[in-house]
Amino acid sequence: MTRALLSIGGNLGDRLAHLRAAVAGLGDTVLVVSGVYETPPWGDADQPSYLNAAVMAASPGNGPRDWLETAWRLEAASGRTRDPERRFGPRTLDVDVIAVWDDAGAPIVADDQELTLPHPRAHLRAFVLRPWIDIDPFGVVPGHGALDLLLREGPAAADVAGIEPRPDLTLES
Repeated sequence: MTRALLSIGGNLGDRLAHLRAAVAGLGDTVLVVSGVYETPPWGDADQPSYLNAAVMAASPGNGPRDWLETAWRLEAASGRTRDPERRFGPRTLDVDVIAVWDDAGAPIVADDQELTLPHPRAHLRAFVLRPWIDIDPFGVVPGHGALDLLLREGPAAADVAGIEPRPDLTLES
């Protein structure tokens, strides 16, 4: 059974509804869902703020490519369209496969045109790390270190102050 850490977020339309639909779309693969966080845009400042969360999911027989196809399916269901001119531009839903672990709990490493594991920028993004630590307090970004250290001392530390917990918004797991 593989486990996958998925980062979900969006800043267009009914942001919370898109996150809830993504969690529901993962069905019984969902193990646990983080709290919801309001975050400033990353990589392209000229857009609305995001809602972000993390989901730990597991499924027998799912490989990394299966998790990526699931992410694409969830994004398509939300009506996401990609603007090649704005790689980090606004979107209804973004689902990133951050890390995948094999049956024995070892991180899977992949590097191809469509999927790099672990996600090559996860350790730089407080909006990924902060929700992730909710559901995996002793978690590690493979190849980069412990979540708590990355949030305190790593490149993402400067962005932590801009992340606002939204306890008034919840996702069902």
